[in-house]
Amino acid sequence: MRILGTLSAKCFSDLGSDSKTSKFWYGGLVMVRKSPFWVICLLAVVLPRLAWAGEDVFVDTGATAWMLTSTALVLLMVPGLAMFYGGLVRTKSVLGTMMHSFSAMAIIGVLWMVCGYALCFGKSIGGWIGWDSAKFMLRGIDDVITSQHIPEYVFAMFQGKFAIITPALIAGAFAERVRFRGYCLFIALWSICVYSPLAHIVWGGGFLTGKVIDFAGGIVIHISAGVAGLVAALYLGARRGYPRTAMHPNNLVMTLMGAGLLWVGWFGFNAGSSVSSGLKTAQALTMTQIAASSGALTWVLIEACVYKKATSLGLVSGIIAGLAAVTPAAGDVLPHGALIIGCVSAVLCYLAILAKNRLGYDDSLDAFGIHGVAGTIGAIGLVFFLRSGAAASFKTQLWNQMTGVLLSIVLSAVGTLILLFIIEKTVGLKLAEEDEMAGMDHSLHGETGYGLINVG
Repeated sequence: MRILGTLSAKCFSDLGSDSKTSKFWYGGLVMVRKSPFWVICLLAVVLPRLAWAGEDVFVDTGATAWMLTSTALVLLMVPGLAMFYGGLVRTKSVLGTMMHSFSAMAIIGVLWMVCGYALCFGKSIGGWIGWDSAKFMLRGIDDVITSQHIPEYVFAMFQGKFAIITPALIAGAFAERVRFRGYCLFIALWSICVYSPLAHIVWGGGFLTGKVIDFAGGIVIHISAGVAGLVAALYLGARRGYPRTAMHPNNLVMTLMGAGLLWVGWFGFNAGSSVSSGLKTAQALTMTQIAASSGALTWVLIEACVYKKATSLGLVSGIIAGLAAVTPAAGDVLPHGALIIGCVSAVLCYLAILAKNRLGYDDSLDAFGIHGVAGTIGAIGLVFFLRSGAAASFKTQLWNQMTGVLLSIVLSAVGTLILLFIIEKTVGLKLAEEDEMAGMDHSLHGETGYGLINVG
């Protein structure tokens, strides 16, 4: 009976002494006094519960199901990005441009399994980079359950999709003018030398982890990709004929559909970054929707005032600006903050594109003008709209955010410039004039996007 008294005390402490369930246990103990048969029945119920109560690691099937869904949604963004970018270039380079996104799925997909995950989320080395032999080749996580109660395989694959889409974003800045082999080598090296250290510093246990707020990658993804795109556009120079020759999008219908897929996928991108299925997930999803809508609406209103008409290109630009800006903030700001962040990002990204046109550099698809600018707005602007208790004091958090933004800019700019120089001097990166004039589809892949004669 002493043993049963101890067991019952444990169960009461777990279930709550005032709950209806606790009355059930009390009744069971009374019946034990009358018949040994009830001892067996009670132990059959109590012992499994005690084992569960003492077990720290278990799989939360709800959270796991949502993270599996989020992983698929983020991967969906990559073909969405391919359509978005592919519709914006000229007919003769549509396949070559879309290949930039799809090849990232293959190259970074393998690289992430081999060493990328270990570099980002391994044990910290000086706060700058990670490494863990158990995570190398994913060989030591086969049966590991994380502290968020999901299989580590799921977390690794979710983060791997972030690593895939980041270098694919860069490709928009130098569309229509790079060799495929040079691009493939660039994204592989960039992922190891730039993305992995930055992801570790901010998310994986580095010196800014827990200090800077970057919920889903405004600093790690959008700023780094935008800055890398700007450096690449300046280093490689403009497309031949730019800006004298008009370079119209070949298929805005495809661009619209790509933007739609990106919007849908972004729910997994942001809400999945909660690594749970609960209140934080709902908050992130809601802020994502609000910022995307406000960014799109603001851009359309700007065009209506300036040009007296709204364009599909302006609409999708506003969508992406709002989504990129809310990415670092989605889990920590209130609805009115998401609304303002979306609006402000649309205005400033619009101005950034106007500045690009006046300065004359050829960021082909505005990777910096939208992703770099919007990511910066969201990473710093979130400080003004944080929900109570989400961060340190205003001044401290503002300083942390600015530190993270500056680090991303410097690391991406310097790392990208070095890699571009090395690749250009070895395998080559910029297309020869005759290949560029013929178009990437024919000169690099021996194909045509629409089965039609290539046009400018």
